[in-house]
Amino acid sequence: MPEDVKVGIITKYRGPHLSYYMKSLAIAKGVKQVVLTDPSGEHFPQAEELLRGRFPELKTYKDYSEMLSTEKPDMVLVTIEAHMAPVRIQAALESGAHVMCEKPSCTSAEDFEKLVKLADSKNLCLMLAMANRFAPPVQKAKELVSSGALGKLYSADFFLISDQTRLTRPSYQKSWTVKKAQSGGGHLTWLGIHWLDLVHYITGDRVQQVSGFARNVGGQPIDVEDAAVLAMLFKGGMVGTMQSGYYLDKGSHSHLALWGEKGWLRFDLTSQKPLEWQSTVEGAPEGIQTFAYTRGDDLYLGAIQAAVDCARGVGEPQITSEESLAVLKTIHALYKAAETGQAQTIE
Repeated sequence: MPEDVKVGIITKYRGPHLSYYMKSLAIAKGVKQVVLTDPSGEHFPQAEELLRGRFPELKTYKDYSEMLSTEKPDMVLVTIEAHMAPVRIQAALESGAHVMCEKPSCTSAEDFEKLVKLADSKNLCLMLAMANRFAPPVQKAKELVSSGALGKLYSADFFLISDQTRLTRPSYQKSWTVKKAQSGGGHLTWLGIHWLDLVHYITGDRVQQVSGFARNVGGQPIDVEDAAVLAMLFKGGMVGTMQSGYYLDKGSHSHLALWGEKGWLRFDLTSQKPLEWQSTVEGAPEGIQTFAYTRGDDLYLGAIQAAVDCARGVGEPQITSEESLAVLKTIHALYKAAETGQAQTIE
């Protein structure tokens, strides 16, 4: 039987989604030990509360280099500010560990591409955390597309819209997520990235060319975009459009639709209305079909479990290093297109 793995966590105060990751590790199969690095020590009590019951030998460090050299974890979870992530991911990979990292984990696609080359040279998994891949309608949509229910894909239309209200708070205006030097970008980098990845994942296609706009339409004192609009050409010939922005007073809106030669589908993850689709493939049920679901709270567990299984050698990564890089390349190509006014081709 494959051996259970030791998981190291590299974070700092207010590490993104850290509690979700720790809760997932506390119940994931195949984990024998967890060690945590936080230079502030602020998360040590939280780790005690969430992890000590499952892992009595829980260890904590303030220096990630010391943790890597002393503990030699099989897998490392990096959840930290984007500008701080590459050097830590590199250290984890050089130590021989598979890496799962909170998006975006870089401020430029070029920085992440170097990490991908390093991971590939060592036959290690490097995975952005894309937990929405495990949502039931996403899995159903991928199943429908893969089965040929829609035929050749013609077009994709999708959006993820969040609240503008957070940008009016002084505390948020001071956070790293709205400082370009620390985050690499705004809504598209921090949140829209999920929906862009979902279209890549569901269709199995990649954006080849992108144009559009990225602006601060709300006028808040931030130096990243609160609105991005993308027009895309995919390698398989499909075209697509995307909206990614902070527009609402509260909550979020989302939507994903695909049209193909033989049918269409649509869903969103906000309202949790049933996924709908229609297919004209011979033998397909007539009329609009539905797939009801509950989004659930276990998406992070799905991502963590897949990463652990990958590290144990018993499963595929929840996202490959190439897929992780592809979505980052698309985002930064859009930023360049917005700056230059010229469509960008993605290699």
